Amino acid sequence: LAKYPEIKTLMGPDPHLKWIVSGMVFMQLLACYLVKDLSWKWIFFWAYAFGGCINHSLTLAIHDISHNVAFGNKQAKWNRWFAVFANLPIGIPYSASFKKYHIDHHRYLGGDSLDVDIPTDFEGWFFCTPLRKLLWLFLQPLFYSLRPLCVNPKAITQMEILNALIQFFVDLIIFYLWGLKPVIYLIAGTVLCLGFHPISGHFIAEHYMFLKGYETYSYYGPLNWLTFNVGYHMEHHDFPSIPGCRLPMVKKIAAEYYDNLPHHQSWIRVLWDFVFDDTLGPYSRVKRLCKLAKES
Repeated sequence: LAKYPEIKTLMGPDPHLKWIVSGMVFMQLLACYLVKDLSWKWIFFWAYAFGGCINHSLTLAIHDISHNVAFGNKQAKWNRWFAVFANLPIGIPYSASFKKYHIDHHRYLGGDSLDVDIPTDFEGWFFCTPLRKLLWLFLQPLFYSLRPLCVNPKAITQMEILNALIQFFVDLIIFYLWGLKPVIYLIAGTVLCLGFHPISGHFIAEHYMFLKGYETYSYYGPLNWLTFNVGYHMEHHDFPSIPGCRLPMVKKIAAEYYDNLPHHQSWIRVLWDFVFDDTLGPYSRVKRLCKLAKES
């Protein structure tokens, strides 16, 4: 920032985010209507090939919204409620809990028992062969859901309760209108595409140590178009208040700080290397002791 103060102008809300996310939500509601009479094999096909991609993208929109980039820091509640709206096609309540823990991921990156993005000792010990690592990738949604409850349990907030009530109410409405298949389409898409799927390569690409001494990596491939530029991860951790749509500008302005850092070009290659490289696994993370910051 001292050398490139113009980066400050990139901070602030993204005026297009709310419209893009709203379009994705309504696209999924339309899909619920279109799939209601399909056979089960096509339900799961479209859940993986289409709906799950949108749902995974929506989880990354919720990631951006958790940084208040939909309506700005002065409208924090609008961001929280909009995240609940973005959550609707995902089928299970997610946004409020994600917000609660994601703050710690930035504040205590790699912090033992604080950053719940770090796999547990059991995950590192058991999922150590190619077949087991492949299974672990399939089960990522389960581990991401349950790990916080084991590693760093926190009191349930009012927003989490409201998130769950609204989510299950909308699920019931979809079930009442169009039956069980659209509900399964939504939830199956979320589970499948947060597990073993090309987009899910970002989970591994972001903080697994492919090269010793480097714990955070960016990805500059085409899937950024579908994921709100979550691949620009070094840039995001440097400037979490900059929305995803402007992160490429950070790299362009301060190229000397990013161009020579190791980065990924393919999330599919990331998944392949993770499974078949004996030096990689759930243990391939930096873990450090962090002191709790005092709450103001």
